[in-house]
Amino acid sequence: MATKKNQEITHEEVVTEAVSKTEQFFQKNEKLITWVLVAIIVIIGGYFANKYLIAQPRAEKASAEMFAAVQQFNAEQWQVALDGDGNNAGFIEVVENYATTPQGSLAAHYAGVAYLKLGDKENALKYLGKYRKASGAPAEIVNAQNAGLQGDIYADGGDLKKAAALYKKAVKASDNSLTAPVYLKKLGMVEEQLGDTAAALEAYQRIADEYYNSLEARDIDTYIGRLQ
Repeated sequence: MATKKNQEITHEEVVTEAVSKTEQFFQKNEKLITWVLVAIIVIIGGYFANKYLIAQPRAEKASAEMFAAVQQFNAEQWQVALDGDGNNAGFIEVVENYATTPQGSLAAHYAGVAYLKLGDKENALKYLGKYRKASGAPAEIVNAQNAGLQGDIYADGGDLKKAAALYKKAVKASDNSLTAPVYLKKLGMVEEQLGDTAAALEAYQRIADEYYNSLEARDIDTYIGRLQ
């Protein structure tokens, strides 16, 4: 029989798992995430222009200015993507100049991810928090990622209740096999650390029942068995 000490998940394990899963998610789905983000620029840009014809030049300008920053982001030039390259605007400038537009909102998400890559969690949280939830299938993945990354930051800082709330938000934002099992597993681990065994089991069981083909499901029986 496993000892109580072996059964418990420490805060360090929660943080390690969160960071590891986040890095794996970026590495495994880098091209998909890039495609989704670029697709959203096109989709929301077109919607914004069609609905508010008077704002079309502004929307087009925001998309154009953001394009170079996206290229730098894809090249993993995080600081240049944030600050610009001297000729083209970076995400920070796009957020400042177009904060009320969908493009400005998406730039804030990009900026938050870039800051997180640089290890600046304070600014990462600040800019991730400026992102406004968008509608549509591609946008739902970004909605989930945004909430989930904020959850990772709070988990890293020891605010597990806030992290749990954000992981729940991430699962709800995009109930799909790509992101939902990732955040359900993180939610379960955080709930374990908070001492809520029932909530942890519920999260793990959802992975087993609804996302049994996901990577997270491969060892989920171990997590469930530990709590039963």
